Amino acid sequence: MSRIRKLYYFDKKSTEEMISFLNNSASDTYINHIMFNPFIPLHHLLPLKLKFLPESFLLKEGNLTKGLITIAPTKSKQKKMEIQKLFFEEGAYSDAAELVQFVVSKYKALGAFSVMVKVDDYLPELLNMLISKCGFTQISYEKLWRVNKFLDIKFNKLEYRPFRNADAAIISSLYNDSLQPHFRPLLSKEIDEFKESLFKGLSYYSEYKYILEDRKTKNTIGCVIIQTYDNENYIVDFIQTSWVDIDINSVIAYATHQIKKRRKRFGLFVKTKRYTQLGEKYEDQFVKNKFECVQNQIVLTNSSARVLKEPIKTTKYTILGDFCSSKTMPT
Repeated sequence: MSRIRKLYYFDKKSTEEMISFLNNSASDTYINHIMFNPFIPLHHLLPLKLKFLPESFLLKEGNLTKGLITIAPTKSKQKKMEIQKLFFEEGAYSDAAELVQFVVSKYKALGAFSVMVKVDDYLPELLNMLISKCGFTQISYEKLWRVNKFLDIKFNKLEYRPFRNADAAIISSLYNDSLQPHFRPLLSKEIDEFKESLFKGLSYYSEYKYILEDRKTKNTIGCVIIQTYDNENYIVDFIQTSWVDIDINSVIAYATHQIKKRRKRFGLFVKTKRYTQLGEKYEDQFVKNKFECVQNQIVLTNSSARVLKEPIKTTKYTILGDFCSSKTMPT
């Protein structure tokens, strides 16, 4: 008979075997920083409103590990949760459903507003399971684009400055305004979600944020967000107002400049979000730039809120795949 329990340190060996297919850096990051963080045992005891680290659970059948799931809170006061990793035996979708149903029920009982998951586009069975058995709704999608050649574009350094917590309110407003209106009930973010956490040093990824200001008015018109999970591959995201025309290529050039201060060789990726008003425009721009689309993730949510239009129709998805390879580029 199977049962689901918390992940403990003595599970490390069996867990390493389960995720051995991941590349070394991804495996080390997941095991050391996400699953076996020394603060996790105490973290499980915290009420939901105080949680800030991912938590993992195992599906066991006797001594056999059948699956593993990791879920993490956002910094939202509503406590939106996100399923970050899900491992299970090939074809064992009933095990996957059991794990997902467990965490959804557990954290919603603790007061979570919603549970979100992002699914890669090559396993339709998994998407169907999430929708039919776990109560998820398909919302939109995000794409990740590899920049195979750095852009030789000028940018004005004076337009950019480091992010401060005092900027969180305006960035929250810009982000929510950038969403397509029918997605705002589900995807809007609060001010606290953009503030730097007091426990930033315990995070399993590094993040750098920069404010883009209008040269004439000094008004904030955008925010550049750079994330890395392994200090080798960097993802650039951009939040902007839709009423000011911004050259996205110069933004990418600035982000590249900042990354080069830290690494000589690295992989560069740019994210587009179709649920934003400019998502489609940037996808078209990146196709013209000959960026390579390396990932298409469908966004799903299990929430009491509802999107105000029918979900997009598509056929192939999978869950939480690694977003990039180990390919890096020279300066």
